Amino acid sequence: MRKFRKSPARLNTLFTLPNAIALAFLLLCALAGWWFSTQSGLNLSSVDAFVVSIQALGNWGIFAYIAFLVVAIVIGPIPSTPMTMAAGMVWGPVTAGIYGVVGLCLGSIAAYWIGRTLGRSAVKVLMGKSIHFSKHRGEIYLGWIVFVTHLLPVMPYDLVSYGAGISGLSFPIFALANLFGLIPNTLLLTHMGAAFTIGWPIAILLAVVFLSLFIVLPWGIKRHNWFGLRDTIHLE
Repeated sequence: MRKFRKSPARLNTLFTLPNAIALAFLLLCALAGWWFSTQSGLNLSSVDAFVVSIQALGNWGIFAYIAFLVVAIVIGPIPSTPMTMAAGMVWGPVTAGIYGVVGLCLGSIAAYWIGRTLGRSAVKVLMGKSIHFSKHRGEIYLGWIVFVTHLLPVMPYDLVSYGAGISGLSFPIFALANLFGLIPNTLLLTHMGAAFTIGWPIAILLAVVFLSLFIVLPWGIKRHNWFGLRDTIHLE
């Protein structure tokens, strides 16, 4: 009898309004991902094809690009980095950087909210793996971890954002760390994309810088535990 009495309470904690909104948003993102790949007219097969298709949309291309970045973060593993570079070729590095920061920031906040609402099991089903942040050094330190992992190409934005939500990191701390971490990296990518339309020497220099960070940072974290990430971030 006790089991039957407890089950409605458990169902009430499962089927809450925040959970329903999070699930509805996930469904919307899944439908948007299907639309982007089949109906939107955006060609995601290559950077050049994406540039041509986004230009063909005119001003609507701005909204399509921002929405695409949101979906890329929430659903994953849709590659956003090549498209962020392509945006620099379309709108120029600064304007494309602003659009990119808006899209990536909104997507990261949505992932944080979904992780905090639906929890680790749902994220693991969605992403194929889960991430958890240890709070043993406090929330300010976790905020710096979010900032560093968004600033530098160490871990995907989606996983970090989901992990911050699962771990219950304070939203104001996450939002600030998320925003200020995204700005430099996004501008670097859009400048790399724009450099290909300006000249090869600048493009090669920026590519070397980006690839060096992409190779050196993961090695330093794995070998020497830079920033203490191995003690704080746990992948499952």
